[in-house]
Amino acid sequence: MRETSNPCGGVSESSARAAHDLRVAFSRLRRRMRETYDPGDLTPSQTSALSRLDKDGEASVSELAVAERVRHQSAATTVGVLAERGLVARRADPADGRRQLVHVTESGHTFLEERRRAGEGWLSGAVEAQCTEEERRTLIEAAALLERIVRS
Repeated sequence: MRETSNPCGGVSESSARAAHDLRVAFSRLRRRMRETYDPGDLTPSQTSALSRLDKDGEASVSELAVAERVRHQSAATTVGVLAERGLVARRADPADGRRQLVHVTESGHTFLEERRRAGEGWLSGAVEAQCTEEERRTLIEAAALLERIVRS
């Protein structure tokens, strides 16, 4: 087992080790998941913005930029590409006609659902083949812990 340095001063060695191991595992998992579907020539930032709009609902470009932690100009470019592909559309904000809201189109929902289905299909098959029932229960518990960390 490789020792990890603790770049996060002020936290326990086990916390630093868990953070390192999770980062590495999630990076590898993300790459494997991407291999299961055709990315449709979308960049990770475009996919992230589309997924966020799908999950959180319509938003202005400014709101999307804040949520994605990118500059307004970057979010506007991303929305432009997604709109050209027919994955999102814009409409006037009923509360402020000067402002536009971006929402996912039916094509965008279909695109995301196909990606999710392919990724989850591969992952559920891998979990079935590689893990015991007890290990699967451990993964479910770990997912709940990770969700709690993400929400903090």
